[in-house]
Amino acid sequence: MQEPFFQVDPRLLALSEQAIKQAAAVFTDIESITEYNQQKVLSAFIEAKVSEACFHPTTGYGYGDRGRDTLDALFAQIMGTEDALVRHSIVSGTHAIAIALFGVLRPGDTLLAATGAPYDTLHSVIGLGETAGTAKGSGSLREFGVGYREAALDRDGRPNLKAIEQALREDISIRVVHIQRSRGYSLRPSLSVEDIGRLVETVRSVRSDAIVFVDNCYGEFVEKREPAAVGADLMAGSLIKNPGGGIADNGGYICGRSNLVEQCAFRMTTPGLGREVGASLGHNRSLYMGLFHAPHVVGEALKTAVYSASLFQLLGYEVSPQVSDRRADIIQSVRLGTPEALVAFCQGMQKGAPVDAFVIPEPWEMPGYEHPVIMAAGAFTMGASIELSADAPLREPYAAYMQGGLNFHSGKVGVLLAAQSMLEKGFFSKQLPEKGNHAKTVAHR
Repeated sequence: MQEPFFQVDPRLLALSEQAIKQAAAVFTDIESITEYNQQKVLSAFIEAKVSEACFHPTTGYGYGDRGRDTLDALFAQIMGTEDALVRHSIVSGTHAIAIALFGVLRPGDTLLAATGAPYDTLHSVIGLGETAGTAKGSGSLREFGVGYREAALDRDGRPNLKAIEQALREDISIRVVHIQRSRGYSLRPSLSVEDIGRLVETVRSVRSDAIVFVDNCYGEFVEKREPAAVGADLMAGSLIKNPGGGIADNGGYICGRSNLVEQCAFRMTTPGLGREVGASLGHNRSLYMGLFHAPHVVGEALKTAVYSASLFQLLGYEVSPQVSDRRADIIQSVRLGTPEALVAFCQGMQKGAPVDAFVIPEPWEMPGYEHPVIMAAGAFTMGASIELSADAPLREPYAAYMQGGLNFHSGKVGVLLAAQSMLEKGFFSKQLPEKGNHAKTVAHR
């Protein structure tokens, strides 16, 4: 059916209908998980006796902030952990992860990255070379005497369990095993909760005292279980990704074993005060509401990702995950092959944003990244990855990493406009059927 408000080539619209039919069964599975998680969240809200009093702001030191403390307990219950810290003052997922790592690691300890090189912005936290902004005086883990080891992924992009086991046997200083659930800017598969469970079993078979830490960004509410259900000791993430539901203005969380969360609280504020201070300043209501909406919004983002995979696969591009693949996060990659195609994709997606649709994204030197990054992100909350966005570093294989979508219907438009932008710039025009012959099958490249 012709879109009345946006100019999209009729051949793309015909292909869009085919893409939706191809994804129908996957949509049904997503809605089943969404319903389960929404009921889990609702049940937790009721059990925690959330009331309007929880939304009242505190100032100054924030002693006795009922809403803040109830939110911690609520988040812990939903994530299946003993304890949690949920704070609007955590500025990003990287900040939450840094608090957690500095909270539980001590001089002489070693951090083992079990899923290969971590996401770009963590390089400076760990201290991986001056090119990542880790010159002397930066305060990285390495500067505080924390060592680093890395277990490279296997040839299929999966965790190398033998290499992880060998590292743990060789190095008794390994205190924390870091697992990045999402793919980051790579084409390796994201990790399901079941995958994380196998990693935990491998660690426990060698070292029962090692802390298994999961960077849970982009993975919350994608499955019915979270990593704590399979033995993860500590997790962290951002509230302007999945668990903020597109409503939280900022913030992050850390959750896990109570003794570890306490150590993180002492790092977050100061030893001796920990979680007892930190005024909510009126942010609680948006954090509660965002958490309540999160399962539904994550479901919409997943449907947008699946639709994107279906459409661009029909256009002949390599996508990961593929349409019917089991998903562990909300990220969809489309391997575009050239910097020009990548830029065209992101510029088209920007045209479908509710905010700043008139802006034309261009690659720029983004802090914390080694290559220029292009980013389409017209969001109500700056940097909110749960809102429809697409970004990537300009480097091989020139893949766009798309995520988010507060609702599927607007997300679908953004994906179509990304394809339209590429078509207008001369990409895949020969792969589309001739005008007037929309039923013609599009060959895969």
